[in-house]
Amino acid sequence: MSQNNSDELELPFISHLIELRDRLLKVILCVLLVFLALASYANEIYSFLAGPLMKHMPKNSTMIAIDVASPFFTPFKLALVVAIFISVPFILYQFWAFVAPGLYKRERRMIFPLLIASTLLFYLGVVFAYFVVFPLVFTFLTTAAPEGVAVMTDITKYLDFVLTMFFAFGVCFEVPIVTVVLVWTGLVTPADLSAKRPYVFLAAFIIAMPLTPPDVLSQTLLAIPMWLLFEIGLLFSRLFVRKDDSDYSYPDTIEMDDESDR
Repeated sequence: MSQNNSDELELPFISHLIELRDRLLKVILCVLLVFLALASYANEIYSFLAGPLMKHMPKNSTMIAIDVASPFFTPFKLALVVAIFISVPFILYQFWAFVAPGLYKRERRMIFPLLIASTLLFYLGVVFAYFVVFPLVFTFLTTAAPEGVAVMTDITKYLDFVLTMFFAFGVCFEVPIVTVVLVWTGLVTPADLSAKRPYVFLAAFIIAMPLTPPDVLSQTLLAIPMWLLFEIGLLFSRLFVRKDDSDYSYPDTIEMDDESDR
């Protein structure tokens, strides 16, 4: 009897591993196809990414390549990152398709919109960094060079800098999602978060310090949106306050309800 039970448990586990493998292969194939489509435009994509810096560099100043192979590999590295960036909706769909069958209806109604909102907010953070932050930051940095110093940036160093900024702003724009999830799970209440508003404002600047260049302008351009997004998340979190915690206090009742909700 115990042998039969162990076999029954092992088969679903193996089937889940097979499904996970198949979905990972689909993700890799999607990223690879997008990368191959973008590879021939790698130099143009890099030129577009370098646009905010090139517009503010001194006259007759150009970017440089220190490593021998960096003029070839750096644009392809960027193309791969852009391929992953474009494939994010498909990647999230595969993740959702894998975990959704094991969720209850109320969990699916909550998690699916959060996945969509978090993706859009991440994209919004990247767009904000490119069109708002970069022109201001590069104007400040290129004009801050001492007299007699030629401003010339290595293409690989610039790419690393830009990707770090994109990641920092994309992640920090997830603040509303984090706020809503904290309230939805019952860890905090909107009243608790409202009372901690001054600490959140201070924490936004502290978090921005290691994620941005060592200038006040960049830190402010990241900290202020983080604080505003916290306020937006706090506003929407009031819609997700648990009205009756008793539904989560009795496992037997939950199990009966959840079984009917699957």
